[in-house]
Amino acid sequence: MAITSANQLELLQTAEAVAREKMIEPGLVIEAMEEALAKAAKARYGAEMDIRVNIDRKTGVASFTRVRTVVEDELLENYQAELTVEQAKQYMENPEVGDTLVDEVPPVELSRVSAQSSKQVILQRVREAERERQYEEFKDRAGTIINGLVKREEYSNVIVDIGRGEAVLRRNEKIGRESYRPNDRIRVFIKDVRREPRGPQIFLSRTAPEFMAELFKMEVPEIYDGIIEIKAVARDPGSRAKIAVVSYDNSIDPVGACVGMRGSRVQAVVNELQGEKIDIIPWNEDVPTFLVNALQPAEVSKVVLDEDAERIEVVVPDEQLSLAIGRRGQNVRLASQLTGLDIDIMTEADESERRQKEFAERTRLFMDALDLDEFFAQLLVSEGFTNLEEVAYVELEELLVIDGVDAATADELQARARDHIEAAHKAALEEARKLGVEDALVDFDGLSPPMILALAKDGVLSLEDFATCADWELAGGWTTVDGKRVKDDGVLEPFEVGLEEAQDMVMTARVQLGWVDPADLIPQADEAEAEEGSEEELGEAAPEEPSL
Repeated sequence: MAITSANQLELLQTAEAVAREKMIEPGLVIEAMEEALAKAAKARYGAEMDIRVNIDRKTGVASFTRVRTVVEDELLENYQAELTVEQAKQYMENPEVGDTLVDEVPPVELSRVSAQSSKQVILQRVREAERERQYEEFKDRAGTIINGLVKREEYSNVIVDIGRGEAVLRRNEKIGRESYRPNDRIRVFIKDVRREPRGPQIFLSRTAPEFMAELFKMEVPEIYDGIIEIKAVARDPGSRAKIAVVSYDNSIDPVGACVGMRGSRVQAVVNELQGEKIDIIPWNEDVPTFLVNALQPAEVSKVVLDEDAERIEVVVPDEQLSLAIGRRGQNVRLASQLTGLDIDIMTEADESERRQKEFAERTRLFMDALDLDEFFAQLLVSEGFTNLEEVAYVELEELLVIDGVDAATADELQARARDHIEAAHKAALEEARKLGVEDALVDFDGLSPPMILALAKDGVLSLEDFATCADWELAGGWTTVDGKRVKDDGVLEPFEVGLEEAQDMVMTARVQLGWVDPADLIPQADEAEAEEGSEEELGEAAPEEPSL
């Protein structure tokens, strides 16, 4: 088939038809045709030639040209597509490196093989354009809900027709009891859109917490308008869920708005999620209060929050324990996901037993260390004293408020406590030196003898060893492993050394060793304060303006 003998407008008509069918730009189809014709021309004239084809967008006439580039003599490699400056002088005036020489070549005859090859090139380019169009269309729709039509099921994954393409609902993204048949309508959440070698992949979900949030946004106008905000969602797909909401209008109850008249709004979401039970919880900035709400319907007696560890301890009445935990731990698990905290639940009896144990341990400590009888030791514990340091170095007036303690008794208590502490420090220091602790570490400010002994037992024997420690190695911390928070014990954690204090000590050690320049440790906030202070001094030094 010769290009010149074909109806020239047929190329444009074909391009428009393909573009309309595939919903892509006609220009992309014409570019694919140009590439296909250029490939066929290279097969005819030589693969090393730079043959280019241009199809006129109005007439459909295809023009074939050969392009040669002017290069330096020593860089000439391809004689078919390149020429030197001397060679170019035969065709143009004053040629320079980088100039191009364009010559028309006769149109090619398309053999059966060439026509088939051209068809494959066009189809490939059209397919790539179609994939690019699909990706551009759906990449900004991730995080939204879309309606689709079930086409088929492959290896328990559901292939969904979403209008201008196909998407996949994986097995683990389906609600457990759901099953689909071809041509079933389905509402899904676009979880992710990714470019992959085989084309854009659109991944759907019906188990994502965001799916529930988007459903509520569709059912509750106040959420769509921003009057009510969904702060957190936790789901056990197909079984139960908790959603925390807050209202920015005092006249609107966020829970009531989400429930709707006679439960109509929440029931619409429940029906879409195959009967999944939903607890709507008022969000609160106060974490303990929020947690009490999150554990509904269980009643909570007491909440103890450890912000550093991101853990929370909840005390419930004995008869409320099973309700707080829920079936297979579902209630406490969802509450933990909702608040982002690890939750320990104990009964009032368990907490009472723990407090009694702590009380007995502190009583025994004061009895043994201070040589007191049980009644007097219990009296100290009842007044809030937890260790010997508090007794030894507390203000004398705090001991005098205890019934039966006069000035002489208080002095004696503090003297015994200090003697015991000094003896313990001396013994700890001797043991540490036996382990090989160096004097530089012993003399380091901020480390007590028990701390030095703990470091020595952990292999930290010199100031250099101490300076190489990380703050969490000293103060402890938490890491997340496989989605669970795991405790990292710190060497100085029993001495209540926090992360900030540990970091300060390590940096001080590095400064003493000359590893760090002290000037580099000045925080920017301190620099700003210093500048502000200098400006104030300048202001004070300036003469006052005369008053009028």
